Amino acid sequence: VQLVESGGGLVQPGGSLRLSCAASGFTFSRYGMSWHRQAPGKQRELVAAISSGSSSTNYADSVKGRFTISRDNAKNTVYLEMNSLKPEDTAVYYCRALVGSTYWGQGTQVTVSS
Repeated sequence: VQLVESGGGLVQPGGSLRLSCAASGFTFSRYGMSWHRQAPGKQRELVAAISSGSSSTNYADSVKGRFTISRDNAKNTVYLEMNSLKPEDTAVYYCRALVGSTYWGQGTQVTVSS
């Protein structure tokens, strides 16, 4: 199993970013996926999750209405669209797959700062 995140960067407050996570090594369409984040000095937390067929999503209260998780099973990719970004969204963002064991990507840094 391999998960590769991309799309992070530096953005001003109120801005937007779209993260991507390209998955390989398993049958992507059969598994739910999730995005998590970890800020300096804090525990890793769930940001958003999506079911295998995209019928179900859930979000952390702190990002509801601002972030959208989606997936393209034909491309083996899960996305996180982030709008109205705030400085407190600054963190390393990871995607996760539960395929028997737990697999994480290497993470992508998102920094929200003016």
